[in-house]
Amino acid sequence: MFVPYKKNGQPQPFEYLVVTTSETIAMGEALVLSSGKLTKCGATAKPKYIAMAAVTSAAAGTVIPVIRVSPDVIYETQLQAQNTSIAAGALYTLHTDGLQITTTTTNGVAEVVDWDGTAAGSKVRVRF
Repeated sequence: MFVPYKKNGQPQPFEYLVVTTSETIAMGEALVLSSGKLTKCGATAKPKYIAMAAVTSAAAGTVIPVIRVSPDVIYETQLQAQNTSIAAGALYTLHTDGLQITTTTTNGVAEVVDWDGTAAGSKVRVRF
């Protein structure tokens, strides 16, 4: 789950956007717009939004609160797998669940700022 960890200035306001029909979205998931509707962010796509609510099998027209991703915000998430070579400034891809980062740096989008450990599930702070 991507959670705003640190920001300079005011907190970001919620925006309310429509979810792609039949999409399941978790709280804190990285999202993008596709055809004007929210959908899961791909591993190498820079997220545009973070979900502030969960929805299971969205019905047509379902609207959820989101926050817009900003380079001024550091987000806290988890390592999907052990990463003993994690490095500040390195760019990692998003896991397929849109809630964590992987150990892959090829075409990475999440810049590591700092971390608490290198084991799977360890907390890591990133910016986009």
